Amino acid sequence: MKLLSFIIPCYNSQDYMDRCISSLLVEGEEIEILIINDGSSDLTGRIAEDYVAKYPSIVRVVHQENLGHGGAVNTGLRYAAGLFVKVVDSDDWVDRNAYQKILMTLKKLITEAKSVDMVVSNFVYEKQGKKHRKVMRYDKNFPEERIFTWEEIQAFRKGQYILMHSIIYRTNLLKECHFKLPEHTFYVDNLFVFKPLEKVEKIYYVNVDFYRYFIGREDQSVNEKVMIKRIDQQLKVNKLMIDGISIEEITNPKLRQYMLNYLEIITVISTILLIRSGKKENLKKKKELWKYLKEKDIQLYNTIRYGVMGRLMNIPGRLGRSISISAYKLSQKIVGFN
Repeated sequence: MKLLSFIIPCYNSQDYMDRCISSLLVEGEEIEILIINDGSSDLTGRIAEDYVAKYPSIVRVVHQENLGHGGAVNTGLRYAAGLFVKVVDSDDWVDRNAYQKILMTLKKLITEAKSVDMVVSNFVYEKQGKKHRKVMRYDKNFPEERIFTWEEIQAFRKGQYILMHSIIYRTNLLKECHFKLPEHTFYVDNLFVFKPLEKVEKIYYVNVDFYRYFIGREDQSVNEKVMIKRIDQQLKVNKLMIDGISIEEITNPKLRQYMLNYLEIITVISTILLIRSGKKENLKKKKELWKYLKEKDIQLYNTIRYGVMGRLMNIPGRLGRSISISAYKLSQKIVGFN
């Protein structure tokens, strides 16, 4: 039995996967690294096999036809043998000292037979060309060094959310809820965090800057120009998140508010990207998105539409769109996202 499984979706990752994989290698056999070669046409598969040859008890590789990020994560979950599981993108890496603290914490929880559904740690925006590194911390939101529930969390500020980079799930929690991501779809990391949350009851926070999130490459999926080009993918994920929440069924008020806030920020991002594109067809898609939300759940719509961000994103006319964009740019500077 492995303690922790890392899933690394790889598509044409030959130029940066070494840094990712090498950061995850530790002495001993308590972890496993699952490299999912998602139909790469470069040397990704060969590099992965080289790691398997060097570390046969730790590294495994699965070669598959291209199924996209979600399809690669699904494959990793099928093979994961660890008690806990974490997804690490192939252009990201982890901090070694923080990594040791994470492993010590997981071992302690297992040794003391304490069950947790989700372990949270901090992550760092490693933005290309920037000396200052924005760190997303949760010490103002979560108790430290003990198990807690949603009732004990403090309110999140705008722009601060639990992202895929922050979390380690209990593997069986994902398997028990038959968790599956859509294939051939970008931006599914939001679904990876959002969909299982209703099943999460016990949480543990480790206050270390564990995950290093590399951002700023021109061809990166979260580059704004790329996101606008792939706006239909963003809208697909946004609608799946809308479909995946039922306010009445979330009995815990703090979890309900958190999920509403999370859905709000994703809807705001979709909206601002549609506005930023400057295309008439995308302004039409903006109206369709908000109509979709209204028809799905009027209570959900009213909560998001008439909140501060919802009002900002829906000011009519050219002036209104300019105000929306200005608010978005200010958020970029404050929060540090791309």
